[in-house]
Amino acid sequence: MQARPARVHRAIGVVAVAATALVAAAAGTSAASPSGASRRPAAEPPSFANKVLASGAKLEHSTPTGAEPLTQPDDITTMGGNIFVAFQNGVGPQGEASATGNRDSTIVEYDLQGHAARQWDILGKCDGLTADPATHQLIATVNEDAHSSVYLIDTAAGGPPVHFAYGEPLPHNGGTDAISLYGGRILISASAPGTSGAPAPDAAYPALYSVTFDSSTRVASVQAVVYDESQATSANGPDEGDKVRLGLTDPDSNEDVPSWAPRFGGDFMLTSQGDKEQIFVHDLGAPSQSLEVLKLSDSVDDTVWAADEAGAIYTTDNSNDTVDEIHGPFTRGSVYVADTPCDANGAPSACPGPGFSANYLGTLNPNTGAITRIELRGPAVAPQGMLFVP
Repeated sequence: MQARPARVHRAIGVVAVAATALVAAAAGTSAASPSGASRRPAAEPPSFANKVLASGAKLEHSTPTGAEPLTQPDDITTMGGNIFVAFQNGVGPQGEASATGNRDSTIVEYDLQGHAARQWDILGKCDGLTADPATHQLIATVNEDAHSSVYLIDTAAGGPPVHFAYGEPLPHNGGTDAISLYGGRILISASAPGTSGAPAPDAAYPALYSVTFDSSTRVASVQAVVYDESQATSANGPDEGDKVRLGLTDPDSNEDVPSWAPRFGGDFMLTSQGDKEQIFVHDLGAPSQSLEVLKLSDSVDDTVWAADEAGAIYTTDNSNDTVDEIHGPFTRGSVYVADTPCDANGAPSACPGPGFSANYLGTLNPNTGAITRIELRGPAVAPQGMLFVP
């Protein structure tokens, strides 16, 4: 949008010079360039811009005490050209009722103009959401700290969400969070390890599960893929290249790394939010599976890789109850994160506060782990769940 005004200004300058020349010729004098006409204002560098795409305040859902607006959007996914957003509506991390007695999260389908098409209520706090285009299903986890379970929503056939209980007590004594499809597997983060029992990290606690669903019994079965104390290779810092033992306390978001990413291309990534680490899994599930751990300069939630220059980051703002759309001078392969200072281990209980800002959009150097804040034009946004749509 910066180039258009510049072209207009240049055209006006040409007309002004031509008019001066005509006046001078009519007067029999030579035309002099207007003062400063040969100088052009320096072009503004390309900048990132945000706009609000949708607001939960414009939608509502039913509760035992009446209709309420949707609040606290968190995870976000895409399928069929639309985006799907999970609103948590004040439900607690173990499924506790909100201050108004509500216990339901709401998943909303939006088109890319921000128009709501459909919505579904599910019991519990929805912290993980992904889409399976092959089956036209949404997969949603609820209650990231404890008492967790999963819902499947068939967006093609319609009908209510189908609830699946885990077939055994989760061995990491916590809940479940982010979901990704990778290599034919459904992978779910083992969040909040040690909510009950021994505190994390613990060598026996899984950090990532591969999950299968039995539609006849409505049971979800889990198999550990990575553990809180698995061995990994350090990817940066003074011990780069050395074998280290993980000590994960907060497995949270996860992502498939695009094959064309500048580093870790084709791997599966698990973020340990409070620990300020990202774990990259190579050859997941194979005998040759190996891990690398990248230490970050700050705590992060979701991570996206820009696929092209003209796409957009769609993000949820949990504090402002909005879904936002960010455009910018993207470079293919650049890594962007929702920086979450208040979710780092050791952050003060009163947060944001001195030294611990609200969430912001950052760019991540995948070689060093350093995060650089990106300044945005337009409405302020505190990003949380993110996706990049080419």
